[in-house]
Amino acid sequence: MKKYRAFYNRHLIGISCLLSFFFGGAQQLEFTDLFPKKEDIACYRIPSIVTAPNGDLIVAIDERIPSCADLRDNKNINIVIRKSVDNGQTWTPIERLVDYPLGQSASDPSMIVDRITNTIFMFFNYMDLDRDPQVYSLKYVKSVDNGKSWSNPVDISAQISKPEWHKDFKFITYGRGIQTRKGTLLHTLVNLNRGLHVFRSDDHGKSWNLIDTPLIPADESKIVELSDGSWMVNSRLNQKGYRQIFISKDEGNTWTSQPDLELVDPGCNAGIIRWIDHPSLSQKGILLFVNANHTTQRKNLTLKISMDNGKTWAAEKTVYTGAAAYAAICLLDNADLGIVFEKDEYSQNTFVRISKKEILSLMD
Repeated sequence: MKKYRAFYNRHLIGISCLLSFFFGGAQQLEFTDLFPKKEDIACYRIPSIVTAPNGDLIVAIDERIPSCADLRDNKNINIVIRKSVDNGQTWTPIERLVDYPLGQSASDPSMIVDRITNTIFMFFNYMDLDRDPQVYSLKYVKSVDNGKSWSNPVDISAQISKPEWHKDFKFITYGRGIQTRKGTLLHTLVNLNRGLHVFRSDDHGKSWNLIDTPLIPADESKIVELSDGSWMVNSRLNQKGYRQIFISKDEGNTWTSQPDLELVDPGCNAGIIRWIDHPSLSQKGILLFVNANHTTQRKNLTLKISMDNGKTWAAEKTVYTGAAAYAAICLLDNADLGIVFEKDEYSQNTFVRISKKEILSLMD
C-alpha cells in the first residue's frame, strides 16, 4: 500500500508542477455577459464603461431593436445602461436611458467623468431618419449623482462641428474621453471626409470647442494624457493591420504622427488608458491598451502594457482567444482593470476584470 501511495504522491506533485508551469499562478478570468439576448431586440452593440466618482461602475450600450444595423440604417436604437456597486461582482437590471420615438435613433455611447465637479457626461450620436436622414447630430446627457438620474439631451453639434459639415458622415467616437490633470475635458470626433478632430471643454462642460487641426489618417480613436502632459491619440486604421499614433505637446495645435507596428489591429475600436493608481507610479508612463490583437480578424482580445508612454509595449496578456471586437476599459475603484467587449461574433457583451496584482506581475 505504501508503494502505491508513494507512486500516487509523486504523480500528484508532477501534475501540480505542470499546472504551475502552464498557468504560472496567473489570474483565472471570469466572464459576465451583461446584456443577454432578448427576443424583441436584434442585438446590443458598442459598449462603454466608466467608474463614477463614488466608485460605481456604469456600462452603456446600444440597444438595437429592429436590426443590428448602424445608426444611419436603423430607425430604433436606444442607449441602455447597467451599474455595479461592487466592482463588477453584481449588476443592476438593464435601464433604458435615451429612448427617442420610432424613426429617431441614438447610438455609440461614450463617457467622460469630471472628477472636479463629480459630473458624468454621456455622449451619443443622433439621427432623425424620417426627417433628416443625412444629418448626424452630436449630443450628451449628464449626471451629477453618480448615474442615478440624467439630464435631458443637450445638442452640441454647432459647438464641435462646422456649418459645411452639416451632411457629412461624422460621429463622436464611442467609449470614453478623458479629463487632463489641469481639468480640461477631451474627446474625439471623426469626420470620415475631413479627418479626426479633438474637441475640448475648459469650463467643465458648460461649453465645448473644436480644435481645428485634422488628424489624418485616422478613424475611431481614444485620447490619453501622457506623463509629461502631452496628448496622445491612438487610432484605428482600416485594412492596415496596425494602429496610428498622434502626439501633441501644445494642446492640439500641432501633432506628430507615426504608425505603431507593435499594436497589431484588424481595423477595430480599442481601449487605452494611463495607469495612475499609485503615487509612485503617477509620473511613470504606464499605459494599458486592449484590442483585437490580429492583423485581419476581430479576435484574440489582448491587454498590452507600455511603461514608456507608448514608445514600446513591454508585456501582454491574452484575455480571450475567440471572436472579439469593440472593447472599452476603465480603472475600477480598487485599481483593477475593468474591460467590457463584444464577444463571440457580437452575441455577447462581456465584462471581465484583471486584478491590479496581475498587472503589476506582468510588469515585473
